[in-house]
Amino acid sequence: MRNVSMPIVGTSTVWIKHAARTATALAACLFAAAWMVTAPAHADPQRIALLGVHLQNDNEGYEPTSDAERNRMKAVSDAFKKQLEASGKYTFVSVPASEQQKIDAGQLVGACGGCEYDYGRDLNVDHVAWIRVQKISNLILNINVYMADVSKQRVTFIHSVDLRNNTDEAWVRGINYLVQNYLLPAPQG
Repeated sequence: MRNVSMPIVGTSTVWIKHAARTATALAACLFAAAWMVTAPAHADPQRIALLGVHLQNDNEGYEPTSDAERNRMKAVSDAFKKQLEASGKYTFVSVPASEQQKIDAGQLVGACGGCEYDYGRDLNVDHVAWIRVQKISNLILNINVYMADVSKQRVTFIHSVDLRNNTDEAWVRGINYLVQNYLLPAPQG
């Protein structure tokens, strides 16, 4: 009987030691992950201005743009800015109301022959960004994000994600997915 009970006690001791090592390793990983999330990514963030979020409603005549969609454009703008600033890579410069009125009254940013660079120089920023949401129907939409380097007068980022629902959640999840997976992807390793 003694020989039978001894291996069971030995196995329990080995299991406890293994569990302690696993817990220690897990705690170290969690500490490292928490440090990476809270540590500033860059000491000198790039100055950027968001020139606006534009909704291209392909069926405006049949289904006019709703207040809910206008609110979603604001939510997309806020989520975009929040994530880029949290990365530590960018700091947003506010666009004064007078400048925003000028942008809104002019040609569509990105299709204006370089006006986005002029706006960027006026705002004294390194980069400008603009977002276009295309609504094909209430089921099919896409979010397009554009970023440009003002001094080089060159678009540096263009990406689009498709949405399959016209809801608050779909719009915010779409911009979050685009930013996290294409604009600010986490380091692979």
